[in-house]
Amino acid sequence: MWLKPEEVLLKNALKLWVTQKSSCYFILQRRRGHGEGGGRLTGRLVGALDAVLDSNARVAPFRILLQVPGSQVYSPIACGELLSGSDVYWAIATGATLEEINQHWDWLEQNLLHTLSVFDNKDDIASFVKGKVKALIAEETSSRLAEQEEEPEKFREALVKFEARFNFPEAEKLVTYYSCCCWKGRVPRQGWLYLSINHLCFYSFFLGKELKLVVPWVDIQKLERTSNVFLTDTIRITTQNKERDFSMFLNLDEVFKIMEQLADVTLRRLLDNEVFDLDPDLQEPSQITKRDLEARAQNEFFRAFFRLPRRERLHAVVGCSLWTPFSRCHTVGRMFASDRYVCFASKEDGCCNVILPLREVVSIEKMEDTSLLPNPIIISIRSKMAFQFIELKDRDNLVESLLMRLKQVHANHPVHYDTSRDEDMSREQIKISLWNDHFVEYGRTVCMFRTEKIRKLVAMGIPESLRGRLWLLFSDAVTDLASHPGYYGNLVEESMGKCCLVTEEIERDLHRSLPEHPAFQNETGIAALRRVLTAYAHRNPKIGYCQSMNILTSVLLLYAKEEEAFWLLVAVCERMLPDYFNHRVIGAQVDQSVFEELIKEHLPELAEHMNDLSALASISLSWFLTLFLSIMPLESAVSVVDCFFYDGIKAIFQLGLAVLEANAQGLCSSKDDGQALMVLSRFLDHIKNEDSPGPPVGSHHAFFSDDQEPYPGTDIADLIRDSYEKFGDQSVEQIEHLRCKHRIRVLQGHEDTTKQNVLRVVIPEVSIPPEDLEELYDLFKREHMMSCYWEQPRPMAPRHDPSRPYAEQYRIDARQFAHLFQLVSPWTCGAHTEILAERTFRLLDDNMDHLIEFKAFVSCLDVMYNGEMNEKIKLLYRLHIPPALTENDRDSQSPLKNPLLSTSRPLVFGKSNGDAADYQKQLKQMIKDLAKEKDQTDKELPKMSQREFIQFCKTLYSMFHEDPEENDLYQAIATVTTLLLQIGEVGQRGSSSGSCSQDGGEELRAPALSPEQDLVFADTSPGKIVQDSQTFPEEAEGDWTVSLEHILASLLTEQSLVNFFEKPLDIKSKLENAKINQYSLKTLEMSRQSQPELKLSSL
Repeated sequence: MWLKPEEVLLKNALKLWVTQKSSCYFILQRRRGHGEGGGRLTGRLVGALDAVLDSNARVAPFRILLQVPGSQVYSPIACGELLSGSDVYWAIATGATLEEINQHWDWLEQNLLHTLSVFDNKDDIASFVKGKVKALIAEETSSRLAEQEEEPEKFREALVKFEARFNFPEAEKLVTYYSCCCWKGRVPRQGWLYLSINHLCFYSFFLGKELKLVVPWVDIQKLERTSNVFLTDTIRITTQNKERDFSMFLNLDEVFKIMEQLADVTLRRLLDNEVFDLDPDLQEPSQITKRDLEARAQNEFFRAFFRLPRRERLHAVVGCSLWTPFSRCHTVGRMFASDRYVCFASKEDGCCNVILPLREVVSIEKMEDTSLLPNPIIISIRSKMAFQFIELKDRDNLVESLLMRLKQVHANHPVHYDTSRDEDMSREQIKISLWNDHFVEYGRTVCMFRTEKIRKLVAMGIPESLRGRLWLLFSDAVTDLASHPGYYGNLVEESMGKCCLVTEEIERDLHRSLPEHPAFQNETGIAALRRVLTAYAHRNPKIGYCQSMNILTSVLLLYAKEEEAFWLLVAVCERMLPDYFNHRVIGAQVDQSVFEELIKEHLPELAEHMNDLSALASISLSWFLTLFLSIMPLESAVSVVDCFFYDGIKAIFQLGLAVLEANAQGLCSSKDDGQALMVLSRFLDHIKNEDSPGPPVGSHHAFFSDDQEPYPGTDIADLIRDSYEKFGDQSVEQIEHLRCKHRIRVLQGHEDTTKQNVLRVVIPEVSIPPEDLEELYDLFKREHMMSCYWEQPRPMAPRHDPSRPYAEQYRIDARQFAHLFQLVSPWTCGAHTEILAERTFRLLDDNMDHLIEFKAFVSCLDVMYNGEMNEKIKLLYRLHIPPALTENDRDSQSPLKNPLLSTSRPLVFGKSNGDAADYQKQLKQMIKDLAKEKDQTDKELPKMSQREFIQFCKTLYSMFHEDPEENDLYQAIATVTTLLLQIGEVGQRGSSSGSCSQDGGEELRAPALSPEQDLVFADTSPGKIVQDSQTFPEEAEGDWTVSLEHILASLLTEQSLVNFFEKPLDIKSKLENAKINQYSLKTLEMSRQSQPELKLSSL
């Protein structure tokens, strides 16, 4: 075990130790007298010396020292047993065996030895190694504590540090943490990796430098194990712009599995919620634990290995041995107990597997415990077979839980004993006799022993008369069929006669389904196909109907009854090909990506020749979607389906590789994708089935019906045999791991496609540079995601919906918009910013659904940053009239209901007596010019009332705060405001008098007032009469209004205002600050929200 590093002086100590191994930095030593042949006397002498030196504990027989070049001090970092009490030796690690110390040595060689050469300073080397060993000790301690209690103290300490270091909201739950190194170039940074429900975080404080990394799981594009120059095994995290390598884990396998699960769960929850259903334990992300993730991984493996329904939940995995009568011995393996199944898988892959649906089980009994049969149980099934399991730990509790679930299954689905079909066999030649012999020895129901022998029989081809029945057994569709009597008939009644888009698609494809087969050249076969497809679409509206389902269902109907074909279709679509048949066919794309990796691994020469394997994958997509039914002659393709129902998707992968290998030469010599397609199509169209009893039926989409010259055919049995022999070594666990790895890439590929399509639409319409638009899109998406992380879903802010058009997949609500507005808008108005953001949101929300898209958000920002002055003023104007400004506006100082200024009295604008007449003419001329300009405007904006105008002025005053030209701007806006108030007064009096000019508005007439009373442009010097209350009553007959043209023309009269609105604005600095502060702003808001709740709870 690792111990805390301490200094050891080697003077006189080397006489007691023998060096076993050494390197530049480490020495492995053995205590003299240990492991020496004939060295009993030496051992006794050293033992006596040890007793003198240390009376409390025996000295470790092995140790590892850290050797810093040029230093006389060594640090033992791993050794056999504790040594203390000596002023010469300072032991830091203990271990009693050579195996133990060699494990430590191997770890050091793989993780540290090549790393230390990057350090220039020997003190840095010692500091780094000591820090690493201390971290390993802490991790070992926390692991032991975690096994002993649910929430160990160490985890609570780590949680406190995680919250303090990264300042996330409380809803961000820490799942687990590990000690590791993060590589920055060639230099490793020792620290702690924190894995939370939404983020991967790393913290390091090393050699006086602090490093923090925060990577959202949804930003990860690749998660893989790799190696670099210094280390043989690292975990690499790839995001859009960076790659990060993490290494030196105590248990890298465990860390990688947890990271893989977290990334998969989070990405599918947030990016693929079209068809993704979380396990019950993972429904609430804030409750996810490390144990839940490990259980999910085990659940997924269990369901994939035995191809069971997704809702099947694993309860126990127990080591045991099963009596296998065909081998006359007990086979070592594991028992898997779930809701409705008991399964067994042998330790040796493929040796023996058993699936026991509980509805087939008659009894579960404990037998007498003997030395030959320890802890045995017997599970009896209704086909008069019994399965004996032995060496079961905690047998009593296991049997009790099995009996409880057995009782529940039988209560929900009463068993009807019907074995009449067991005798219903045809007389097909040698295959039939082989299968009959197999049934006798291995069982003939779904509970049969599944061994390598049955795989060979399947590869030879299932007899025509047994095909449908065995498909039902292998897929376990027979259990669904028996458990749901009358279900299919009810679905048919409910679904038939209804007309919708799905039924139209089905009708369009009915006559394209195996048109060359006699069964579908009449209405009987077409009607059965219609009923099955329509019933399934009604059962599973998330999938509905997808192309290629018609071809698959047609073949199922050839070998099974209509209701059986329906349940086979359910098994294929919902269990055996998950996520294949939906809007985006994510499952098929994932398997295509996996197929590409398998090509690189097994056919490297072909992969090297075909630089772009995605073109080859596009050809092979139909192989997976239709199980080769659409591109092979039918009598050959059904043999492929035989293998698929027994081995699952593994059979399609290995057959695809066999097809490519058989055509490798032709593919390597092909000049383009079209020629490669012709090579493969010709080969597949000429695959024959020598054992088929019926006449040959061509492929559904054959490229070559008649060749000019004979093409050599390939027997499907030979091709399948080659596929098993050459490419059959892929286990279910390996395939599921590859699927998980490539699902991340596929989902992120879809995200990139969405992003590029949105940007392609937006870029031509705005002046913001494309690289800044990308940053804005990332901020927009991250704002949406943060609400998904830490807030309960709100009706107005739905989750990401990949089925919607690209531009509508991410939308934000008013609260999220306010955050972004505060981060990136150049119109910051202090406390008034939030109110302005609300008005902007209402203006952009054209359809009143309380959500806006990225395009609307960016278009608004584009005006703020790059618009002309008149465009900016127009936007500000629209923000202060309905619908942006409402009667219920949140501004507490709003004068909307109680105007601050009376419109019944003229306002005084100070001008000298000599200039009053000239200024009056100037003002009237401005109004005439604006009236002409207004006539030319395409769409006239409504005029602004005095209440709205005051809010407009308030916003301007707020925008000028802390501007370098603040004083000049305040003075200018005061002048313009006064001018506009007078313009409104003139218009009001003109409206109230009902007068108009004789020539259609060329002269503006004011009310007949005496020179003393006409004070609109009067001098404000002391002694002058300002107002006569008798002449101007409090309530005016007209409304005070100003138009956009009035405001724009007035603002243009002040150069400082023109400079303010026309000065260039830098969006890049805003974006950089936004990326830094987006998380902290969200955390601050959520902490404010939680404070009132805490106060209420304390009351």
